[in-house]
Amino acid sequence: MTLTAVFSCKDNSPEKIPIRDFFKTPEKTFYKISPDGKYVSYLKAYKSKQNLFIQSLADGKGFMATNFSDNSVNDYFWTYNNQIIFSQDVVATDSLKMFVMDMRTLRKRTIIAEHKVKFRLLNRSRATPDVITVSMNKRDEGVLDIYRLNINTGALTLYIQNPGDVTEWFPDENGKIKLARASDGVNATILYRKDDFSKFKPIIINNFKDAVKPVAFTGKGELFYALSNVNRDKMALVEIDALTGKQTRTIYQSDKADVMNVEYYKTKHRLDYLSWDEAKPQKKFFNDSLRLVYNRLSSELKGNEIRVVDRDTAENKFIVLAYSDHNPGSYFLYDKLSGQLKKLGDINSSLNAASLCDMKPIAYKASDGLLINGYLTLPQGKKQTNLPLVVMPHSGPWARSTWGYNADVQFLANRGYAVLQVNFRGSSGYGKAFQSAGYKQVGGKIQQDITDGVKWLIAQNIANGQKVAIYGSGFGGFSALYGVSFNPDLYKCAVVQNGLINFFTFIKDTPPFFKPYLKMTYEMVGNPETDAEQLRAISPVFHTDKIKVPLMIFQGAKDPRANITELNQFVLELRKKNVPVSYFLKDNERGYFKSEANRLEMYTEIEKFLSSNLGVRH
Repeated sequence: MTLTAVFSCKDNSPEKIPIRDFFKTPEKTFYKISPDGKYVSYLKAYKSKQNLFIQSLADGKGFMATNFSDNSVNDYFWTYNNQIIFSQDVVATDSLKMFVMDMRTLRKRTIIAEHKVKFRLLNRSRATPDVITVSMNKRDEGVLDIYRLNINTGALTLYIQNPGDVTEWFPDENGKIKLARASDGVNATILYRKDDFSKFKPIIINNFKDAVKPVAFTGKGELFYALSNVNRDKMALVEIDALTGKQTRTIYQSDKADVMNVEYYKTKHRLDYLSWDEAKPQKKFFNDSLRLVYNRLSSELKGNEIRVVDRDTAENKFIVLAYSDHNPGSYFLYDKLSGQLKKLGDINSSLNAASLCDMKPIAYKASDGLLINGYLTLPQGKKQTNLPLVVMPHSGPWARSTWGYNADVQFLANRGYAVLQVNFRGSSGYGKAFQSAGYKQVGGKIQQDITDGVKWLIAQNIANGQKVAIYGSGFGGFSALYGVSFNPDLYKCAVVQNGLINFFTFIKDTPPFFKPYLKMTYEMVGNPETDAEQLRAISPVFHTDKIKVPLMIFQGAKDPRANITELNQFVLELRKKNVPVSYFLKDNERGYFKSEANRLEMYTEIEKFLSSNLGVRH
């Protein structure tokens, strides 16, 4: 079977889907269930902002719990005494606001209003439902301390003061913290203490290339589960004795990919399942009851990946998310006792699955022989060869593209473009050796892997070598600029969102809370002092003379990793050299444009830009 036949879609080209249908604010998302199983909650658009809605399962009646028109609700959770805590990221003032609402009175009050503060929920306790354990950088912008937050009084009590190098804390089911992970940037240390009155002591020390990521205590003695790739290439689930730091057994490992996530029910000390990504998502179950739930749901929701996103305390009612490459996601309520599966809502009901295209796993050999994986999405229609191509490098050198619905990919495929996503060397999930192969190659072999993928598609006669664009955000934006700088004959244009243009300022302007990872960045990317020549050679800001093709640049003015003054100068220099640059700088936006109006404008401009430069009519 030829490659072209494998990727064939339908015979007739689908009609053009409106941009808004791809990029509007999600209709209903982030469903949760109250611990007592009486209510479901979700976020829904109101005046283009996400707001909190609640529905009673007893009578089906619902109501809008918030009516913000300025800033969306961006996160929320239930406590064990039927209160809801929700938060807003106020981009204009770089502030965090948190509120609590009691279901008995429906009254709302502010419990946190802080400037430049990062917040993370670590634990909710059934024993003390009014008190939650949180991490915040309130005392020092650069470190996360641990606090007890009383949601009735708003009192914030310091529980553990961070010595400065702890990057993660691991609470038990009661919120007590006995494990922590510290880093000096090169070495990572796992710390343990037997109780609140003891000092933390190091039990495991590894170089950053080896990883030990605690999950939770097993409930048997001082044993804990962890993900580890020590003495192996792929990340595995293991059991470790906290008293000695020694691994006692391997629970599960895959020879194909890193185990990435573990679903562990802390209050019952129960391991439910773990998951990883090969070409498509994979799961391994340890809980027979939950396996039966997944099997039942998979048979009812054929063609979709299934994920239980929440459940009540009794584990009788489950909130289920079903998604695929053709489906942004649909939420269901599953009642295990009755066996009833009821649809709750769609993230985006405007899209017709039949009009979307298959995201197909691919693999090819890089020029040095390394096997590179990725995904290829081809437009529907008879024509499956000599297609205009848009290359989409992912946004972080150590991240990865995964199988599933991607609005950008489907938007571009609907407009007639083939879309290539490359999991170049360094990408996560493929093991230690593959990730290490990307170290200090951000402007070297990583970029060559992308180039090799484009040339492979051209050689296969899938892509038209005269109609290739590159499009990315963050590190993907750097890859786009690098591509048009050093492969000027390969790309006709580039689209960049909040792109990295200068490794020197990117590293120098590292946010305070990221400082513990600086030395690791030096090892993985480069040291501005000892590797200055290398970093200068690849940073786009120093190579405006090499860029000849049209650029389109989008940037949020509140992006904490961006140097706006430098970016403005970069655009000015390009224009002085007669490079066609369309530049959109948006106030009160970070890297991702939260404003629906800004998103719709952005993709409208992208559509016109690609059509003009690749000669594709829509």
